[in-house]
Amino acid sequence: MSDTLDNENVLAQKDPEGALKVAAEQYKQASFDAVVLNSEHDDRAITSIVVTGMGGSALAALLAKVWLRNDIKIPFEIIRGYDLPAYVGSNTLVIASSYSGNTEETVSALNQAIVAGSQIGVIASGGKLVGIATEHDITYATLPSGLQPRMAVIYNLRALLAIFETFGIVEGKLQEVADLSEWLGQESASWAATVPTENNWAKQLAEQAVGKSPVFYGGALTAPVAYKWKISWNENAKNLSFWNEFSEFNHNEFMGWTSHPVEKPFVVFDLVSSFEHAQILKRFEITDRLLSGLRPKATTINLKGDSLIAQMLWGSIFADYVSIYVAVLNGVDPTPVELIEKLKKEL
Repeated sequence: MSDTLDNENVLAQKDPEGALKVAAEQYKQASFDAVVLNSEHDDRAITSIVVTGMGGSALAALLAKVWLRNDIKIPFEIIRGYDLPAYVGSNTLVIASSYSGNTEETVSALNQAIVAGSQIGVIASGGKLVGIATEHDITYATLPSGLQPRMAVIYNLRALLAIFETFGIVEGKLQEVADLSEWLGQESASWAATVPTENNWAKQLAEQAVGKSPVFYGGALTAPVAYKWKISWNENAKNLSFWNEFSEFNHNEFMGWTSHPVEKPFVVFDLVSSFEHAQILKRFEITDRLLSGLRPKATTINLKGDSLIAQMLWGSIFADYVSIYVAVLNGVDPTPVELIEKLKKEL
């Protein structure tokens, strides 16, 4: 199989829209200048935060919620659906995030935020959300267009942080992400298509996983990254995958591995942060030992980086590389998501 992933002609044929090139340039997103428009607001107290978005457009908020858990002192909820919680009011900051700007669930939630008189921010590359923001003089940041939402997570994070800083939620975090750009570029270069399989961990993991359904496990700090891996596998590789987090896993799913079928067509990946709670790290190790012979041995992916956000972004880019290589091995184009688009039209 290594011949497949090291063959330039095969890669060009199976990746006609250049998903690998997009992955190779994701590090540049970390220094994206997210300009906030209609930034003036009335400085009213903000007592809660709600980010509303679906799929890849919710990922940045999931990453931010964990990363900024000690910086944001007010309730912070992420809504993936049509309706806002009943508590949303004039002291809630609602941020509506949709890469296309046309996601119907997010448009619905944005309109509810307007009725509730909330402080509001919008993140989109265009579409209805930007139109509504312009019409109602709502704070918004636009994203570069032309990507799949799952491949624009770092763009989205930059825009989210810019809006947070505009409303005084956090400060200095935009620079912290920007400072990672060069390092992320150096790291992701080792996964590039031109690096042969024998030296390319992304290609090696793809070959290990092809033909199986992966299960990704994270801890409390890496759960959003595990979810990112699931999304990338679903949409890039067109491959069913699952995720869960420790320690919740040990209270239910743990037992699901112990019975039949004996031959389980899965591959297991543990996404581990050095910043994780010590007991969570022990749970990863003990769980794999206790399930020896009952499930495939877990492959540990130790997220690299000197900070939690560095590890999260490193893991997010790595997810796209590995899943794109799986797409090539699966014989599918990693970029389009035709069934999702068909569903949206039928709705």
